[in-house]
Amino acid sequence: MILDDVLIKNQEFVKNFHAEKLSHKPKKKLAIVTCMDTRLAGFLESAMGLERGDAKIIKNAGNRITEDALRSLVVAIYSLGAEEVMVVGHTDCGMANVNFDKIRESMKTMGISEDVIEKLNLEEWIGAIDDEEKNVIEGVKKIKNAEFIPEIPVHGLIVDINSGAIKVLHNDS
Repeated sequence: MILDDVLIKNQEFVKNFHAEKLSHKPKKKLAIVTCMDTRLAGFLESAMGLERGDAKIIKNAGNRITEDALRSLVVAIYSLGAEEVMVVGHTDCGMANVNFDKIRESMKTMGISEDVIEKLNLEEWIGAIDDEEKNVIEGVKKIKNAEFIPEIPVHGLIVDINSGAIKVLHNDS
């Protein structure tokens, strides 16, 4: 079971851990909306030169600027002191290749009723993307057009999942 492995690794981690006092506020006053892709774990922070405590990192499927991402940005800005936002996409994003029929079949196989699946309207609800770069630009626009987000810099970046190279798609400086 994966949980058992996690708990064993955690015991090893705790033995070697040296606590440092960190604030819940981001040191670099930065909020990032990025993808939940497993290949970004530990990779994105290194590629961006970020350390623990530097930024609020908001992750979801395809780094989509959803209502929940906007809600998290409001908290990061107004409660936690973020003064700059980055929407960071990546190459080879799985959200650009979503197979809705496969998702429906998997849901049915795992016991979800067809009525529930139909109510979800998967295509709209999941929000697959056509193009990773276009998705980042649209996300930046959505944040900048949100009437409850102040006029702060909002940048759009895409990271190459193989090399770590970052391309600036929108620089709000």
